[in-house]
Amino acid sequence: MGFKFNKLLPTPDEIREQFPLPAHLAELKAQRDKEIADIIEGKSDKFLIIIGPCSADNEEAVCDYTSRLVKVQEKTKDKLLIVPRVYTNKPRTTGEGYMGMLHQPDPEKKPDMLEGVLTIRHMHMRVLRETGFSTADEMLYQDNVGYMSDIMSYIAVGARSVENQYHRLVASGCDVPVGMKNPTSGDLTVMLNSVVAAQLPHTFCFRGYEVECPGNPLAHTILRGAVNSHGQCLPNYHYEDLRLLFELYAKRDLKNPACIVDTNHSNSNKQYKEQVRIAKDVLHSRSHSNDIKNLVKGLMIESYIVPGNHKIGEHCYGQSITDPCLGWEDSERLLYDIADLLD
Repeated sequence: MGFKFNKLLPTPDEIREQFPLPAHLAELKAQRDKEIADIIEGKSDKFLIIIGPCSADNEEAVCDYTSRLVKVQEKTKDKLLIVPRVYTNKPRTTGEGYMGMLHQPDPEKKPDMLEGVLTIRHMHMRVLRETGFSTADEMLYQDNVGYMSDIMSYIAVGARSVENQYHRLVASGCDVPVGMKNPTSGDLTVMLNSVVAAQLPHTFCFRGYEVECPGNPLAHTILRGAVNSHGQCLPNYHYEDLRLLFELYAKRDLKNPACIVDTNHSNSNKQYKEQVRIAKDVLHSRSHSNDIKNLVKGLMIESYIVPGNHKIGEHCYGQSITDPCLGWEDSERLLYDIADLLD
């Protein structure tokens, strides 16, 4: 085999025992879980905002950023529920580039997975401790969910993973909302099939065990735009797209129909400033249709302290080293605008 086995990593239980989540933070996380679940289930009229950098590359900058969200959350708490994006493992289309803090705690050094696991757990826990925000991250590697499941309150399955059976099975065992993105092809049927699979109970092999999962009624969809055969981006956030998704949901026996609209990626063609317009366009669609209003539960926004992005090695504090993001001033203004525009 071509594998070189460097080291045996501790199990999630061993990591959580060594670096436990304090009881008061566990209680806070449970409260946040319920608030988010209430939105997905339609028990709360609050609008979910999952916002933060494309990749969490630096703990100090991430904690600086999330601390700025606290004031905004307090001022908009009657209308918005903010969940910071703290994305620590990044899918790479070609396998090149920065793969996230899980791989490279220091973007300029070689990968160290054990150090990465410890680093991301510390960062997620620090955000919760210092801000009161439990976090969102992406399920890129299914086996890693256990290292963070006691801290995270939201999980996304990316466009390149959503067709993977193993991701769907693991999502069925998660006890927090899992958002399934449409694949890069844009096929909404694939996305909805993944929600069906995640909501069903399953028995399968996981980390060397036979496991039984009850099904996740909080699994839902994320629209992130698509790419056609010519490599052109095709947005799917418009009124007609949301109407179509509503009709497709109506044909299936799914629990808690819900959609989050990703304002960046192929919806914006990675023109990060367009996120402001796209967010307002989605709110406009919600105001014209109760069906869409009841379906679209929130937005996913890529945002950091400094607008744009830079390459690894250029050292710009609080600026993305992967996809470009909105800067803080535009992000803060957008969040207040969203709250004002909600019915």
